[in-house]
Amino acid sequence: MKKIKKQKIRKFLIVVTALFLILLAALFFAEGRFKDKNNDIEQIDSVNNKDEEEPSNIEEQNIEEQNIEEQNIEEQNNEEETPAENNTSNEENEENDGIIVSEPYAYDVLVNRKNNLNETYVPDDLVSLDDVPTVLENPEVNQLRKDAYIALKELFAAAKDEEEYVLYARSGYRSYYTQEALYKSYVSNNGQTAADKYSAKPGQSEHQTGLAMDITCEALNYVLDDTFGDTEEGKWVSENAHRFGFIIRYPKGKEDITGYLFEPWHIRYLGQELATKVFESGLTLEEYFEQ
Repeated sequence: MKKIKKQKIRKFLIVVTALFLILLAALFFAEGRFKDKNNDIEQIDSVNNKDEEEPSNIEEQNIEEQNIEEQNIEEQNNEEETPAENNTSNEENEENDGIIVSEPYAYDVLVNRKNNLNETYVPDDLVSLDDVPTVLENPEVNQLRKDAYIALKELFAAAKDEEEYVLYARSGYRSYYTQEALYKSYVSNNGQTAADKYSAKPGQSEHQTGLAMDITCEALNYVLDDTFGDTEEGKWVSENAHRFGFIIRYPKGKEDITGYLFEPWHIRYLGQELATKVFESGLTLEEYFEQ
């Protein structure tokens, strides 16, 4: 009887031990699965976090590219502006915001500090500079009035045929609102005193007439600089522009009369007859008309 009882106890212990071992194994197995699951979760989180970070990086990159693009646009606008159109003083500016010219379409129209163009004036015969070398990509500044453009082509062709000089058109027509935006931008960035040293107020720029062109050459790396007057190209233009209806509008030593610094690159179309008379007189356009 005792023997049977011992056998039952032994079987019970074996069963309990087996169950314990099974339970222990199950626990170890579950723990391993749990760790694996955690590793999987961490990997998924890592991927998700990376995916979440990438749009942020892309957004920052886009912002940076936009800033660069805006900077390039601002630099291009600076290039389009004639750098030496100079107001004499803030007080004089207020006095010189004078009359609106009555015949802005006339080839002999006088535009300066005292004679302004209306903000609505846009020449109705503007054409694109398709057949002459240009510098800037802005389509607005690559325009002139038709007769002025024909004369410009003849001027450029003569420079090349007679002396093998290659001239480049840099900045032609600019609207009132383009000039206004440029002027306000310079005032905002540099202050009015500084802006008035190199930017014309809207309505006071000859570029709005569609009869003025800033020209340059390869020797100056296609920029506007008063040393253009010292280049062979600049000297030739100064001596021959009138043959094609242009004058150097802001000559050296006449700053007090024209209101602008010396600009050997700025040529103004008047028509061949009047341009020749002004050239031979040695006077500025202001002085010629005062006579």
